[in-house]
Amino acid sequence: MTLKFTRRLTLAAMLSAGAIATTPAFADGHQVQMRMSMAGSETDQRAVAMAEVFGPAVAGFASYEPSYNATLFAQGTELEAISRGNLEMSITSAQELAQFFPEFSIFTAGYVHQDAAHQVAVFNDPLMDAFKDKAESELGVKLLSVMYLGRRQVNLRQTKEELTVMTPADLAGVNLRMPGTDAWQFLGSALGAAPTPMSFSEVYTALSTGAVDGQDNPLPTVVDAKFYEVTNQIVLTSHLVDLNYIAMSAELFNSLDADQQATVQAAADAAAEAGRVAQLEKEESLVAFLEGQGMSIYEPDTAAFRNAVQSAYLESEFAATWPEGVLDKINALGN
Repeated sequence: MTLKFTRRLTLAAMLSAGAIATTPAFADGHQVQMRMSMAGSETDQRAVAMAEVFGPAVAGFASYEPSYNATLFAQGTELEAISRGNLEMSITSAQELAQFFPEFSIFTAGYVHQDAAHQVAVFNDPLMDAFKDKAESELGVKLLSVMYLGRRQVNLRQTKEELTVMTPADLAGVNLRMPGTDAWQFLGSALGAAPTPMSFSEVYTALSTGAVDGQDNPLPTVVDAKFYEVTNQIVLTSHLVDLNYIAMSAELFNSLDADQQATVQAAADAAAEAGRVAQLEKEESLVAFLEGQGMSIYEPDTAAFRNAVQSAYLESEFAATWPEGVLDKINALGN
């Protein structure tokens, strides 16, 4: 299946957000505090969408207060902060949720999601209800909407002449930075690399000094973080159609009245849509930019990677935690 994301949809999303921003404030004039902590920068498409769409949409009754570059809470600690009542919002990953609920690892597996439209279909399908309910009831985190982060590619310091990657075997011994959770580390291993856990804020320096050989992220992140300054090639593995969830304190959400809840939900969906469109357009434009920076960009044997990665997952303990039949339902929602 496909969904057509266009500038018209982006405009519609923003107009929708603007239309719902007229929700009246509380009678006493009190503004609900909604602090958002995220590891990305203010130029990240997710951050831009939340600031330009979500924030204005809820301004009638809430104060949206974003914090970037993990300056408010360290990356990976946001969900616990929400659960403790110390934070209202974050943009979280399935990998982080899998730390609490192993069954979420199905959404971290390589080559499971097919594209951005597939992500939306999966998130809005009844198959997600049990996952959402568990995050809310056991962690106090409400998952509002799904954001498209992009297709993750392998990004290396070595030149193509020094190392050409066509199959997983070519990544043997390559120290590939991956986030520190078990799910991320497993994915790095499934790709054939030697995964190295590291905070995102440390990656640029590690690449420049050679502490790691590479990292994996979507092309917009490579550009936003200026990784092209300290790397030489990108291998278009597209091994993960990566996503984030807009997460909110369930306690806060449930304290709002019905109209305010509807406004928050619509604002989150509109921000996710705007960010998705922008990210897709940005991805399309960046290959030429990165090649202009002197980087080699090429496609490997993606079938070899897909077969190796899927086989690794199906033989792993991660697959043992996946609810029966869910993978088949996910696949049925795709092309």
